[in-house]
Amino acid sequence: MAPAELEHFFRHESGRMVSALTRAFGLENLDLAEDAVQDTLLQAYRLWSFQGIPENPGGWLYRVARNKALDILRRQSAFRRFSPEVAYLIESDAAAQRGGPPPPPHESAPAGAAESYVDGLFLEGEIADDQLRMIFACCHPSLPLEGQVALTLKTLCGFGLGEIASAYLTSASTVEKRITRAKEKLREGIGFEVPAGPELGPRLEGVLAALYLLFNEGYYSGTSPLPVRKDLCLEAMRLAKLLSEHPRTRGAEPTALLALMCFHAARLDGRHDDDGHLLLLKAQDRSRWDRDLIAVGFTLLKETRQDAEAGRYQLEACIACYHCLAPSYAETDWAGIRAMYDSLAQVAPSPIISLNRAIAIGQAEGPEAGLAALSRDGLENSLADYPLFHATVGELRFLAGDARAAREHWEKALSLTRNPAEMTLLKEKLAGL
Repeated sequence: MAPAELEHFFRHESGRMVSALTRAFGLENLDLAEDAVQDTLLQAYRLWSFQGIPENPGGWLYRVARNKALDILRRQSAFRRFSPEVAYLIESDAAAQRGGPPPPPHESAPAGAAESYVDGLFLEGEIADDQLRMIFACCHPSLPLEGQVALTLKTLCGFGLGEIASAYLTSASTVEKRITRAKEKLREGIGFEVPAGPELGPRLEGVLAALYLLFNEGYYSGTSPLPVRKDLCLEAMRLAKLLSEHPRTRGAEPTALLALMCFHAARLDGRHDDDGHLLLLKAQDRSRWDRDLIAVGFTLLKETRQDAEAGRYQLEACIACYHCLAPSYAETDWAGIRAMYDSLAQVAPSPIISLNRAIAIGQAEGPEAGLAALSRDGLENSLADYPLFHATVGELRFLAGDARAAREHWEKALSLTRNPAEMTLLKEKLAGL
């Protein structure tokens, strides 16, 4: 297993194990679950570096995490509050070892019940359900949206603070404070369950936003030396698939988000050349796009059409579908894409959506029209420190024949970006002026 594959494997299993152990420990002990998983991964890294990766690495991790969980439960049961079910099982086991009666008022539990319970946490179906429970706990409406997303990305998806900060266009210290405050809220008695009825809608919004940001960090990383991080995209798709298939959460927007991810993921191999250089849409070899995955996305998108009013992810999936269905860049239906962005700007207004809308206007009506749209929306203030804004303005200025202004904005974009692949692309543009 290559280092990148091992990193993806650890990230993938981290969220699964944290979710399983949180059901045993309770949300108030989330830090304890994270510590146990971190210890498990560190032990695996040290041993596997010398002994090699075992035949069943997932099973190895689960066995170690299971033993660590039982040890923690037994050592700390006297002074740490666990979930009522687990606390009773531990007390029953202890009573059985002493030869005394089980604790009231529950029915008697057999000896070894705690071990059997922890073993059951790592069954595949249970892990899937626990991940959904964890997602909805992290995205409780008592938490601010940015705290919901940050906590989900860290706890379920193994994101570091710097990666989350890049996705948020903020600092790592700010993200750390958000996560700390969110965990404090979790300790106030938030339920570890998938909500139902009227509670589901507000909670689902935060969940979808977290997965959307996770995918975007893989599709366009602000910090990675790689042009794309396919492992993050696949992780986001895995969690989105859980949502789209679960009886309580499946619906138009979760399905549309998965369709959107399919359309974008189908183009991942075309976003860079054989040397790892980033390629813009115009320069991509469309024969490298995954047509089977595009077909999956199209099928999913059709499933959402029964809803009368399109939501944010349905509209974004439609935009991505326009790109995937175009035989070439020159044959792209920019007028149709611009119409989708017009609707999207009404449904989910944001500076980034306004920026993308201006790009579509520039393609459909000419660069001057695109620049005018940027000016009308005041993006030079709200996105002053966003490298893609200056890269876009530079491109539109270049197409409008103003090479001097294009250089100024591309140089500004180069000074702001931390993505090496994007740096290379900008340097190539500057060299070509």
